[in-house]
Amino acid sequence: ERALSERGNSAFCWFLDMRRAAILTISDRGFRGERQDGSGPAVQEILDKAGFFMAHQEVLPDNQHLIEQRLRYLTDELGLDLVVSTGGTGVSPQDVTPDATLAVIDRQVPGMAEAMRTASLLKTPHAMLSRAVAGIRGQTLIINLPGSVKGAQENLEAILPGLHHALEKIQGDPSECGDLSE
Repeated sequence: ERALSERGNSAFCWFLDMRRAAILTISDRGFRGERQDGSGPAVQEILDKAGFFMAHQEVLPDNQHLIEQRLRYLTDELGLDLVVSTGGTGVSPQDVTPDATLAVIDRQVPGMAEAMRTASLLKTPHAMLSRAVAGIRGQTLIINLPGSVKGAQENLEAILPGLHHALEKIQGDPSECGDLSE
């Protein structure tokens, strides 16, 4: 794919270099059609501007087994670079998104979840109730965001500066992360 993009500047070749992402909105009410999904489109707007191609977007109920199945499909079958979920990250009994994510990831990336909570705590004390996680399955980064539009936007923006670098490293970039002499 990279060789194709180096040979020309066509729109198709540019598309091949784009990172592919998915957004899963986790909401019982949204799944039943009782509430319109606002966080998914808000996250998509940010990811579009950051150069991601949206390969999949879906609303799922708060069902751990179903979330796990979909995460496995998006990572193992579609081989996406990034899967972002919104919703189900709190302490309510039905909030199972972090549990589903932990069940499928190979490794956690706790710094991303910590960065999101730190940024959120500057805006609301309720951020301390977040159980959101970030982790790696294969060569895919999975990130849990809050379900509110504002919370999802703020949390994604908190980690956006390091997102492309994280994906490069997850996918095997051997270059140094920083100049060790500084």
